Order: sequence, then C-alpha cells, then structure tokens
Amino acid sequence: MKNRSLVSINDYSKEEMLHILELAKAFEANPRQKILKDFVIASLFFEPSTRTRLSFESAINQLGGRVIGFSDSSSSSTSKGESLRDTIQTVSLYSDLIVMRHPLEGSARFASEIAPVPIINAGDGANQHPTQCLLDMYSIMKTQGTLDNLDIAFVGDLKFGRTVHSLVIALSLFKNTNFHLVSPVELKLPSSIKKFIVDAGLKYHQYTDIQEVINKVDILYMTRIQRERFSDAMEYERVKNSYVLKADMLSNTKEKLKILHPLPRVNEITEDVDSNKKAYYFQQAKNGVFVREALLASILGVI
Repeated sequence: MKNRSLVSINDYSKEEMLHILELAKAFEANPRQKILKDFVIASLFFEPSTRTRLSFESAINQLGGRVIGFSDSSSSSTSKGESLRDTIQTVSLYSDLIVMRHPLEGSARFASEIAPVPIINAGDGANQHPTQCLLDMYSIMKTQGTLDNLDIAFVGDLKFGRTVHSLVIALSLFKNTNFHLVSPVELKLPSSIKKFIVDAGLKYHQYTDIQEVINKVDILYMTRIQRERFSDAMEYERVKNSYVLKADMLSNTKEKLKILHPLPRVNEITEDVDSNKKAYYFQQAKNGVFVREALLASILGVI
C-alpha cells in the first residue's frame, strides 16, 4: 500500500481491507506513537466536515505528524479562480500526502492522477467515501465479531449517500451478506452500486417502510437526507423526514443490533436513542481515528 492513493474502496482488495482493520485494532490499543514525525500531511477540505477532518488531524497529531491545509475553500486561492489542478500541484510541493474532500464526483481520482504524492479521498460529491467505509467495517467487525453472514439495513438517502455506496461495495466481498435497502422511491440505491451485490451472487431487498426490516437486521445504518445534494428545494422538503428512528422502535430488535450513522444527524435519530446500548454511532466516529492512523501509516510506509 506504500505510496498508493486511496480514491475508491475498489482500490483495495478484500485482503488489504482486512489488513487495515487489523492495523486499526493495534492502533486502538496504542494510538499515540511518533511514527509520522518526519512527515507533513495536507488537509484540503473544499466542503464542510467535522468528524472526517478532525479525526484525520487527530490521527496525524497523535502519530507525531504535521498538518497544513484549509477547512474552508474560501480561505484558499480557489476563491480567486485557481484550478484544482494548480492547487494540487502546488500543495504537493509542500506535503508528503494529501487528504482531500471536494464536492465534485471524480475530483479525487483527477487529483491522484496529477499529484506526485498519494491522495486519500475524504469524500468526492455523492460518489465515494472510502475511509468512512473502512471505519464502518471496523465498527461492524468490533460489534458483530465478523463481516460474514450479516443482515444489514441501509436507511435514508441511498442515492446520494457516498458512505452507503462505498460500504455496499465493500460488504459485497463478504459471505452471505444480506442487504436491506430502505429509502423513498426518489432516493433508491443506484443500479451501478446494486450491480456489485448482484455480481457477487448476493441478495438485496428494497423497502420504503423501516418497520418491515428493523427487527430482522444485525446492523441498522441510518443516513440523513442530504439537503446539499438536491437541486430542487421542494423535492428535499417532500422527503426530508421520511425516516425517524425513536427509542421505542427498538424493543423487538435483535439483541446484538447496532445502530450506525456516518453523522451528522439532523432528525433521523432522536436523542432518546443515544442512551440505548444498541446505539453505536459516537463510538463509530471514535473508531475513525484508529482506522485513519492505520491508513496514514500504511500509505506513508512507516509500518
């Protein structure tokens, strides 16, 4: 993995994904190591972020690295009209690796093709979010003890949800994964992503009602309806409250059920769920530090 960009979860084999998860386990046991003290990592966030940006920066700092970059593109020369090409080529001169979030699909792939340093995609529009996928896999492995033979429900915005796209692709590599896809008709999982399920010989089921699946699954993966992905405000208003998970809905769910959410949430999970032992989304966010430590160390070749 040394010096290889991570743009899509497809860039890693199943074995490489599992290797990162094993490294993450080791970093969770010992997260503070000064193994990146000789490296500078650029953090370029052209879109807002809390968990992804800060967990990357926490990972870099805990490993002794240095961070440069911006969290608001208006403070960079892109606000003056500088092209993405010129930004990437310039920042590559100052850093050993670039972590980038950008609103345009394909931007991370473009950056990886022109940059002389590795690129880690921290989300490119509605396309993919591979590092979130790996921390989701780590969270599932920790809570279920396996990535095989699981029933998982994805709920909410499956059309624009880049975290869902990456995770569906990755879990299609594991045995007997059963996918339950819950969304408004307008926000169904794209056919291009469902093809990974079909090609793997696995099954998926589509629903519009969360009550049809909530008692069947091992993982309930909630997502928000993303207002920023809608060009039509009326369409967003029509679907924004399609699914709201409340504590009283969990009474007949599986004992080992865990509720995941890539966050931020808006109103799709009420706060009374937070104290339920099946809620795992804040621990899931914490797991991001360990997974991102594993990725940075692997790509920079220090382990």
